[in-house]
Amino acid sequence: MESFDDTVAALKAAAEPTRLRILALLSTIDLTVGELSAVLAQSQPRVSRHLKILVEAELLQRHAEGTSAFFRPVPPRRRKPAFDAVISLIDLDDPALANDQKRLETIRAERATKAAEYFGRVAADWDRVRDLHVADDEVERVLLDAVANRPSDDLLDVGTGTGRILELFADRVSRGVGIDLSREMLNVARTNLDQAGLRHCSVRQGDIYDLSIPAGSFDIAVLHHVLHFLDDPSAAVAESARTIRANGSLLIVDFGPHTRDSFRSDFEHRFLGFTDEEVNRWCSDAGLLDVEVHHLARTDLDDHDGLTTTIWVARQRSDAPDLRTLENAS
Repeated sequence: MESFDDTVAALKAAAEPTRLRILALLSTIDLTVGELSAVLAQSQPRVSRHLKILVEAELLQRHAEGTSAFFRPVPPRRRKPAFDAVISLIDLDDPALANDQKRLETIRAERATKAAEYFGRVAADWDRVRDLHVADDEVERVLLDAVANRPSDDLLDVGTGTGRILELFADRVSRGVGIDLSREMLNVARTNLDQAGLRHCSVRQGDIYDLSIPAGSFDIAVLHHVLHFLDDPSAAVAESARTIRANGSLLIVDFGPHTRDSFRSDFEHRFLGFTDEEVNRWCSDAGLLDVEVHHLARTDLDDHDGLTTTIWVARQRSDAPDLRTLENAS
């Protein structure tokens, strides 16, 4: 429950026409200062001042991405009740807000075009690799089954790519966060999540070796076909494991060992798959327990032709940090 003073401060911050319009827009999609400026038909400095007030009132949060920054509401668990109360009172059919939504469609269309153009450039390479391993839906089924009876309130997708893992788990989590270094892939993921209406899922730019996320923030962390691109896979496993709460899960999806050396030059793979012993050691070094292993291979291809996709599922210790407990105690 918020204090009286905090509630007054939040309501004061929201009680201004432009800031109400900003809150209405950001309740549906993440936007940059430049995008908000275009939709609101106001200068970027003016919009920035309004955003600063809303961030300081803890109604919005800001995530830097290169030279830009994206704004979105504070996550539900930490959100001030004033935000939802104010949004519930806004008539989105009001002419001023309806015009904002029309201009917002231009932003959405531009994002979708850029996403399609980028994905079109990389899709052919992805298809060449996909033809060599089991179907994605089979891998996804195993992923969902692997954590069916485990905590799954908050999900972290490290190296989120298109945001597919966030979409896959969307109906099982209350919050999903995707991290990726590529701004082009983040645009693809944002577009996909926006089109799917998954407002409880978001993506942001980040370093896989330094996620800047407090320990014990998530129930599940996923590294889906990420490790073979990295110079130091064990460090990425350790950093992802750090974010997982007590009894939470780390899901790793990657290839088993193979001999397709062309993947290094054609697809920028640093490693040609991983053995169970390697991944088990990384998980153990990160303090994780009870690693389950699932090997999935194409049955219609010879062993020499196909790739084995392996899913490793590790459990976090019961004495690991839980940020929710720490927040409630403070």
